[in-house]
Order: sequence, then C-alpha cells, then structure tokens
Amino acid sequence: MFKTRPFYAFIFKTPRFFKKILQQAGLLFLPVMLKITYPKRVLLNIQIFRKGESQLKSTGIIVEYNPFHNGHLHHLRETRRMTGAECIIAVMSGYFMQRGEPALVSKWTRAEMAVLSGADLVVELPYAFAVQPAEKFAAGGIAILDALQCKSFCFGSESGDIEAFRQAAAVLLENEAAFNASVKREVKKGISYPAALSNSFQKLAPGDSTLDLSSPNNILGFHYMLAAARQNPAMEAFTVQRKAAGHHDVAITGEIASASAIRKTILQTEDLHAARPVLPEPAFHVLSRHRNNNGHFLHWALYWPFLHYRLLSSSEEELRAIYEVEEGIEYRLKKAAASANSFPDFMEKVKTKRYTWTRLQRICTHLLTNAKKAEIKKHAAKPAYIRLLAMNETGRRYLNSVKKTVPVPIISKFSLQTAPSLAPDIRAARIYALPLPANEREHLMIREFSKPPFFADEKTDGA
Repeated sequence: MFKTRPFYAFIFKTPRFFKKILQQAGLLFLPVMLKITYPKRVLLNIQIFRKGESQLKSTGIIVEYNPFHNGHLHHLRETRRMTGAECIIAVMSGYFMQRGEPALVSKWTRAEMAVLSGADLVVELPYAFAVQPAEKFAAGGIAILDALQCKSFCFGSESGDIEAFRQAAAVLLENEAAFNASVKREVKKGISYPAALSNSFQKLAPGDSTLDLSSPNNILGFHYMLAAARQNPAMEAFTVQRKAAGHHDVAITGEIASASAIRKTILQTEDLHAARPVLPEPAFHVLSRHRNNNGHFLHWALYWPFLHYRLLSSSEEELRAIYEVEEGIEYRLKKAAASANSFPDFMEKVKTKRYTWTRLQRICTHLLTNAKKAEIKKHAAKPAYIRLLAMNETGRRYLNSVKKTVPVPIISKFSLQTAPSLAPDIRAARIYALPLPANEREHLMIREFSKPPFFADEKTDGA
C-alpha cells in the first residue's frame, strides 16, 4: 500500500530537490499524493517551503534605548535566556521619547546600537504611540509585536515578579469600571497620574499583593500586561528585574546606571568617556562617532528657541487644538513663555501637582511637532504600518518567514504611498533635525527618506 514511501523519504532529505519538484508540478499533483501517504509531516513541510523559510521562535521587547547601556544589555541577555527566543524583536521609540524628551541621538543610531548589542530586529514605535502616557505607549508596542507574530514579550521592572503583574492585571480587568472611576477621582484631587494609579490599585488589590505601581517600570509593565490581555491573551509574558540603578537615579556608580544618569553625565561633562564604564563597547563606539560628526548630543535646551517662538506666536485657540493641551493649560503656557528665559525656567513656571514635568514635556513635544488632537487620535487607534530600522541575518530570516501574513504594511523605505500614515513621524524627523549642523541635518533626512534599514553582518551579544 505504501510502496512510494522510500521515494518520498528521499525527497524529504533533499529539500531543494523537493522544492523544485513542487514548483514544477505547480504545487498541485505531488502534494495530493503526499497527503495520502504522509498527512501531517507533508503538510507542515509544504507550508514551510511555500513561506520560503521556517519561522524562528521570537519574543518581543518595547524599548527606547536613550542611550543603549549595560542595563539594556542585561535585559536582552536575560530575555533570550528566559524565553529561549531565537529572534528578539525590539519595538523602539523614534525621535522623541515617552516622557516627552528629544532622543540623545537619532532612532537610526539607537537602532544600530541595539542590533550590534544583541537585538535581532528593531522596528519603530510610531510617534502617535511613542509620545504618550504609559497606557497608550504599551498598547502600541504590544500591537506591533502581535502583528509581527511574537508569541511572548519580556519587560524590565522593579518588581521582577511576573505573577504579581498577572494578578494586578486580572484585578483591573475584573473591576475595570471601578478602577477607572477611582483613578479619575484621584486625579481630580490634584495628584499625579502615577500616584492616582497606585492609590486606586491598592484599594482593589488583594491584601497579599506586593506590586508597587508607583514605580515607573512597574507601571509600564502593568500596562503591557493589560494591553496583551486585551489584544492577544495567548502572548506569554516575562519580566526581568532591573539591576542596581533605579529609573530616576542621577549618578553613575558601578557598571550599571540608569539612562537618566547617563544622559545627565554626558550632557553636563560633555565627556563620553565618563559614561564608558556603563556602556557596552558597540554603543560607546557608535555614540563616539555621533559626537565626532555632530559635535554634541541633543536635548531640550537646543529646541527651546523653536518652542518659545511657537508659544509666543500662537493664540490660545491654536494651542488648544494641540494634543494633550486641556483644561485651560494653554493660558498658563502662554503666560510662562512671556517671562521664561530658558526651558527649565519655563517648566518650573508651568509645573503643578496635576501637570507633572513629564506630562508638560509631552505637551511641549506636541507643540513642536504641531501634533493636533484629531490627527493623533486617528493614528493612535491602531498601528497602520511597521517601519524597519535595523536587523541582522536572524532578523532578516524571521521577517521573511512572517511578512506575507503581517496584517499591516512593512516599510523599509519612505514612499508616496506610505506618506499619509507616516505624517506625524515625518514632522517629528524634520523638527528633531533642526539643531543639527547643516550637513548632518541633510544626512539625517536622506537617511529618513532614501536609505534602507541598518544591517549588521554578524550576530553579537554586545560584548
């Protein structure tokens, strides 16, 4: 009955020959015969050959890398160890960060650092999700990982206990209306959103809950869990406990420091070597190249003249149209701009308990990029594309295995067809480039609109 078995066994041992036969037969005659003899194994192999490459086991991370440092390297290595992933996909903010800050270096430079340090594929988190409160930032990142068919994700946290996050997410999902109402009541009292979130959770959480939702990375992790539960509950979650440095630590001690401390050291001392002990070698060399080409790193003070002009020349009505400008804050912005001498001076004049430094920085970023309410709400409904920034051979193989089934366009280079979806990101790129020297500004725009993603020839772990 199975006289053909040895022949087909030979075919399975010679994939190129098998593929050639399938192509010549138009994937019609031979698969039908094979299905009778080897139902499961043949269908699997036919699927693989039709895709071109088998799909690697992947996991996703949502990052900013501003800049990439030893703590991020630890997260990458632990992610690979904990998940067994063959391919790590990083969804990374573009030119402006979740806390409303301009990136120290461009997204292309940061993506290059990431791939040279162990990530396999880096894609962009669009502006409409990147410069947002934690809930929307997390929702955008998880949506892109889900579109890229990641089976799991891994985030850094102060807690390090994934069960605590699962429990917290379950509590909220079971009591969502009560939780949201509590957060609103707390915010109306004039306290910050992180404090409102923490207070509301404590009211609903079981007595044995150990999760501190006042810590910034725990807050993000909590929202990653919620986003995954709402979008794809099958995605498995992992968390890596942050080592040594806290998110807001401002001094470099030991081999791991917070990104905030590294930025402060670099900007205050103008000496990249002062931060070298906490930077992987690839990151240090890429940052050194940037400094040699540009002369400086980017920060808010360089954008203050542009923001100042915008505030002084815009009416309250024009400011009111900008995303996150609410509750009459436009009047306070105008008044502070009239007397402020610098960006820190302006921020101190505007800041209140309700309007935290982070929230105000996001508003300032939206003012710079002219991000209006209607536009951002439209683009933040769900990611409309996936933009490639960098990859190695493993990332390329993974991308080839999934690209035909990814539900949104995968963009490697700018085109007129993709321009409408990219509009907020295009403006962000142009504004971000303003303080750069003319030749570097031109180079960045060419990189943005004409060049393919960065490709690393060899896989590395950042050592």
